Amino acid sequence: RCPECGSGALVEDAHYAQQQLVCAACGCVLAEGLLTTTYTDEEHLREVAYSQSTGQREQQSRCLQRGIRRVQDLCKVLQLPSVFEETAVSYFQRALQLPAFHLVSLEKKELLGGCCVFVTCRQHNWPLTMGTVCSLLYARQELFASVFLSLQRELGLSVPALSLADLVTTHLNSFRLLQPSAAVPAPFLEDKEQLLARTVAIVELASEAWLVTGRHPVPIVTAAAFLAWQSLRPGPRLSCPLARFCRLAGVDLPPPAHLRLKELLEILLAMASRLPWLRGLALDRRSVVKHVGDLLQHRVFLLRAAFSQQGQKEEEEKEEEEGQQDTAPGQDCPEQGSVGPDSLHKDSQVKGSQDKDSPGQGLRPLLPPCLIHPRKRPRLAAPSAAAEPGTGDEPISDSEIEQYLRSPEEIRALSKARAW
Repeated sequence: RCPECGSGALVEDAHYAQQQLVCAACGCVLAEGLLTTTYTDEEHLREVAYSQSTGQREQQSRCLQRGIRRVQDLCKVLQLPSVFEETAVSYFQRALQLPAFHLVSLEKKELLGGCCVFVTCRQHNWPLTMGTVCSLLYARQELFASVFLSLQRELGLSVPALSLADLVTTHLNSFRLLQPSAAVPAPFLEDKEQLLARTVAIVELASEAWLVTGRHPVPIVTAAAFLAWQSLRPGPRLSCPLARFCRLAGVDLPPPAHLRLKELLEILLAMASRLPWLRGLALDRRSVVKHVGDLLQHRVFLLRAAFSQQGQKEEEEKEEEEGQQDTAPGQDCPEQGSVGPDSLHKDSQVKGSQDKDSPGQGLRPLLPPCLIHPRKRPRLAAPSAAAEPGTGDEPISDSEIEQYLRSPEEIRALSKARAW
């Protein structure tokens, strides 16, 4: 019955496709259609929150459809298998159901599909880098990394790290030097398998020599590929600089690649000084490239032999210093003559000539470069909290009060005050 007039003449009226219950006697609207209802509650006319309403579901469904199309298009561009596409779509659907991705910006929702593709490729050991996905989506790597970490945390995904060997394979696949072309001279063409195997070996050597830890991998891979390419046919390629090599290969030259190349050549020179059939040769950074194959073949022994000399010589110097301290100067020994300035001078000359002749003298220990060559300008510490301004009423300690006393009269007055 109508609560206003008590009439039982109630009719249903469709007003703008919304069912309303109206009293025919007085025109009172008893119940009207609700805009925020779910599909299941629509028949019972129960009010629900907007996040559970049909409007919110329709909005999510439009976002879901647009995101699925973006994931599918990205998989087609990368030429990924259909299994990868299905897995990435399922990750995207699961992510959009979480409250953490409901109120994010539109830019982050667009990057969410790329993160799902990135995670899928990593889980299937498909060599795909974050920079490749960001270049396809025209996205900043910082923002992409934040969305990726949020997706990994919310879904509890286990994402394995990309190995250097896979990264080398991906990076070399884009080289134009591996395919015959009119822009590439014939002596510069190289077999893909040989270049890949030699580059991987040089990258592993750089990793064992602490040149990879904490650094961007692309400059290291570029420098290693350049050394491998030169060492396979050193005759016509030694005169080719790194910049021309990158230009012929069709890849960008990272700015730190020259520094990584210099560090790799220093490691190779140190290893060459310990190889018996190379000790008599005057090798430099250019000629050592010809012997990269031999150095890589014996790299385990050469690294240990070249970079362990520093520690051995320090121990020998300590033992000699201890022996000199135990033996008093000028004391006669039964087997040796008296120790005088002439004999000490001769010993120092002999020792200096032995140090010059001994290979590996002056080599650095096998440590990260940041410890061997620290920064000339150390990083400033974080600014501490500003001290509270003084009021002038702070107590002065006894050790500091003498700094404020200048005249003898003040000193005598202070001594009298203390005695009193």
